[in-house]
Amino acid sequence: MSSPWSQRREVSPETSRLLIERAHDELVAGNDADERLRDVRSLVRESWRRSLESLVGAEGLPPLDLTADELEAYRRAHPLAGVIDMVRGLLLPGEASESGVVVAVGDAAGRLLWVEGDRTVRRLTGDMGFVEGANWSERAVGTAAPGTAIALDRSVQIAGAEHFNRLVQPWSCTAAPVHDPETRRIVGVIDVTGGVEAVTPQAQLLVDATARAIEGELLVARLRARADPAPSRRAGRHRAAATRATLRVLGRDRALLEVAGDDGETVSELGPRHAELLLMLAVHRQGLSAERLGELVYGEQAATANAVTLRAEMVRLRKALATAAPALVPQSRPYRLGAELETDAHQVLSLLDRGAHRVALAAYRGDVLPDSVAPGVEEFRETVRVALREALMAEASVDVLLAFADTDGAAADAELLRLCLSMLPARSPRRAGLVARIERLEADAREPGR
Repeated sequence: MSSPWSQRREVSPETSRLLIERAHDELVAGNDADERLRDVRSLVRESWRRSLESLVGAEGLPPLDLTADELEAYRRAHPLAGVIDMVRGLLLPGEASESGVVVAVGDAAGRLLWVEGDRTVRRLTGDMGFVEGANWSERAVGTAAPGTAIALDRSVQIAGAEHFNRLVQPWSCTAAPVHDPETRRIVGVIDVTGGVEAVTPQAQLLVDATARAIEGELLVARLRARADPAPSRRAGRHRAAATRATLRVLGRDRALLEVAGDDGETVSELGPRHAELLLMLAVHRQGLSAERLGELVYGEQAATANAVTLRAEMVRLRKALATAAPALVPQSRPYRLGAELETDAHQVLSLLDRGAHRVALAAYRGDVLPDSVAPGVEEFRETVRVALREALMAEASVDVLLAFADTDGAAADAELLRLCLSMLPARSPRRAGLVARIERLEADAREPGR
């Protein structure tokens, strides 16, 4: 079956892209009376103003509201989980990886739960944070089809420069809300993002029809469940929400432990040794013997000699966690955490897996516990560093690579700089600076003793 997005139909914008960009610049600068704003579609103009009222920045990445584990659990229980195959069949028939668009399904709050479609488009849109778990509501990123469709409770199309966030302006999108078939409350949103083919009249008809088909399927499933209420009763059982804990170790030696629960959030700073121990238990979630944990923290030769020290440190760590995060207090034989512990380093790896390269780079605050010499920490530090570098060099856009090249860890990476140089247009003004940096690195490498 051919893709419905394969035939590109140019749309005639009401005003030029340049005029829209200038009107946007004037509004962001505080000039709400600029006459060019009158030529911008009222739907877009009012959305821009709502974005300003919500203090949304004109540049920047959307917040990642759901970690990988939270995302999996949340979307399994979401009402739209049972219609994903229908969405794929209607919007991504045939070879989805070459469709030219990405299709996203989000919840009523604008958080993207599924993002599928063209591999290249997914990679490029991932750089602006269009990934699973990210919040694309108007309050988070400003004018964009998913959030604006939810805000207006109707299908909308946002083309190029009409987006509030400048990072999103290379793209166009069509989205429609999905309603509960009985209460008519919004339960989610369907979005198609791509080039001009994503904002044709045919695209809006197709997205609208998909949303209505989903609502019909939800109603049929509900009627079936009423005919056989037992599954519904089983599905209705729920567990108390678990405490969410995050260990922040990127770019810092005194790690921060953030614990969020029903009573609010607490933040505790850990000493270097406790940070190393807790990180190793977070990395090795299956548990560690006392001997292996000692090797990871003290090294193989010192592990036996420090067995008593390790036990004493674990006692102190348990006491500290008993106050800050009782659910995390480590268990013994093997040593393991009592609850799930996320780390900001694992969040970076998760973002890389989802193709969110720009978001991953923004989240990478530096090396894992940079001053630690614990063997296990050094190994994990290198794993994260290499994963980030290889993922960016293999798939990221040149803008993201250039941003990576400006970080401390990549400043002397000649191979990375050469890759950036090869990706830049021949007349790019950035080329001269890259050539100079590469020449300096080559000259330093030729000097004796370097």
